[in-house]
Amino acid sequence: MIRIQREDFDPGAELEALTARRTDIGAIVSFVGLVRDHAGEAAISSMTLEHYPGMAERQAEELEADARKRWPIQECLIIHRYGTLEPGDRIVLVIVASPHRGDAFRAAEFLIDWLKTKAPFWKREATDKGELWVAAKDEDDQAAERWAKKS
Repeated sequence: MIRIQREDFDPGAELEALTARRTDIGAIVSFVGLVRDHAGEAAISSMTLEHYPGMAERQAEELEADARKRWPIQECLIIHRYGTLEPGDRIVLVIVASPHRGDAFRAAEFLIDWLKTKAPFWKREATDKGELWVAAKDEDDQAAERWAKKS
């Protein structure tokens, strides 16, 4: 399930809703990404996330479908927010349920790595040094690239 939304989310409530009355799930891995209060030496007062409506959802759906081909996923939820967020606010939630923990961990990491590099989201930080667009990081591309080799 994919949701691109402006509103905040409750990770615990989302986890409970996804797994309610399920006794066949062996492992659940969740990841919550938060807005930090700094970027290097700059203090961040807010981050604005923009996205390409329609394309962002399609890209996330393709990523989820790819993960389901690679690992035995029983349930999957991806929530990604957009709009202006402050330090400490939640940005993204990924929950993966699988029969075994290794598959759940790998699938969640795959989804986060690819969301970070392939999904059409753009981040602009308001800092004490001015506003700036967040550039792609080499380490994020390298993390995603390891999954491309396993296709």
